[in-house]
Amino acid sequence: MRICTCPFARASLTNCRPALPSTFLSSVRDFAERQNRAACPQRNTHTLSVCPFRSKSKVVMANGGQDVVKDWIAANLDSGKVVKESPAGSSSWSSAHVYHTDSGKKFFVKLSQGRDSSMFEGEAFGLQALYDTRSMRIPKIYHFGNFSAVPEGRGQGKGSFIVMEYLDFGGSYSQADLGQRLAEMHKAEPADEIAKKGMFGFPIDNTIGGTLQPNHWMDNWIDFYRERRLQHQLKLTKDPKLQQMGNKLCDNLDHFFQGVDVKPSVLHGDLWSGNIAGVDGEPSIFDPAVYYGHSEADFGMSWCAGFSSAFYDAYHKVLPKAPGFEDRKQLYLLYHYLNHYNLFGGGYYSSAEGILRSLTNKI
Repeated sequence: MRICTCPFARASLTNCRPALPSTFLSSVRDFAERQNRAACPQRNTHTLSVCPFRSKSKVVMANGGQDVVKDWIAANLDSGKVVKESPAGSSSWSSAHVYHTDSGKKFFVKLSQGRDSSMFEGEAFGLQALYDTRSMRIPKIYHFGNFSAVPEGRGQGKGSFIVMEYLDFGGSYSQADLGQRLAEMHKAEPADEIAKKGMFGFPIDNTIGGTLQPNHWMDNWIDFYRERRLQHQLKLTKDPKLQQMGNKLCDNLDHFFQGVDVKPSVLHGDLWSGNIAGVDGEPSIFDPAVYYGHSEADFGMSWCAGFSSAFYDAYHKVLPKAPGFEDRKQLYLLYHYLNHYNLFGGGYYSSAEGILRSLTNKI
């Protein structure tokens, strides 16, 4: 296991799956299908009030923090009682833990004090969308939910948690294997029925770092990337200079997509080195910010990913490089640099400004 040191890390030492039970997968797909039928194709008007990850819970979340997690694991996972808890890192909004049971099985848990489960909900549904491509080792999700303290003081206040399968990261993986598998993931037919129809977005909004990532469906990728990604981040900067250059770029995005046919691919959304690990010789990706979009958008964090030439060669053998790739890569870097500036400030401003200046000069 390793702890990521990049300031953008979200303590995601998550763990990879065995095969998910068919009943579990069926419940998730049936749930998503019901939600999609109810949703307007242009908006995410539905709410995920019933969650397949909660469907088998036998306990009511009445007490707080780690006591709730211990109770839930003992009641639902047929692995005995939790006998030990080990810290496994933290982020600005959550803490990570490994829970050991008396049967010898371990579980990976994140806890977030003072927040509801919406961020964990986005993570859970995102991981399921990645899993459905059958291309990568993806963490198995057992449950997410809320907790609150009880009057007698047992617990740690209000908050939320997510329980995943534990797996000790530490193995190696091939950059070429990662590139090939990522391309296969991008090439896979979307599991979501709305995405299958050529729509871009995701059934729920999620987060990129600590920033809200709006995912309401749109039928045009350029419009989606303009409104849901660039303009959203530019507005958050509250910086007139960045916004002026950004508006010019957004008004001319079509220039960078001439002759390119963009189809919805399931995207990890935050693919940097801290969210990639080796598991039994295979690459695993985790801690996502998933949505359906242009496959090239997953290179937006490549400045912090360490992808080698072997990675890109293997990727483009499956999905050949389209004309204008390098300029569009700058577009996708821009989203993440803007988000880093909005989260951390500092030198990310000059990086975003430099990309904006370079791209607007090409219009």
